[in-house]
Amino acid sequence: MDSSSTYLLVDSEVLPEVFSRVIEAKRLLSSGKSRTVNDAVREAGLSRSAFYKYKDCVFPFYETSRGRVITLYFVVEDFSGILSSIINKIAQSKANIITINQNMPINGLADVTISIATTGMTMDIGQLMESIGEVEGVRRQEILARE
Repeated sequence: MDSSSTYLLVDSEVLPEVFSRVIEAKRLLSSGKSRTVNDAVREAGLSRSAFYKYKDCVFPFYETSRGRVITLYFVVEDFSGILSSIINKIAQSKANIITINQNMPINGLADVTISIATTGMTMDIGQLMESIGEVEGVRRQEILARE
């Protein structure tokens, strides 16, 4: 997911059926009714490739980012204060930082992962990512995982 991503609220009736099936497979996995991805996609009538293609992009309306742990990934330039600027953006959104991991810079760029709890956030995750993307020296940002 990149900074040009746009989130939409769309009636599932107008979407291709594959999206509903991906949500069904995810529900089967999270509820424990299916123990493996193979079982879940078979029961949902979906191919594994379609599941993996869309699983990180399709969510039911009630499954928002609020009250979740989200891991963010960044590639940043190696200069003083850039991590502080990112942390300030997260603090402004009222998210709670759980972990921060920054790898050793190579060729002037460093990988950073930050896990946040989103319970008290005052903006949605898309707005936060857009805000962080505007920080000078942030070369790339994406949502790595949602829990």
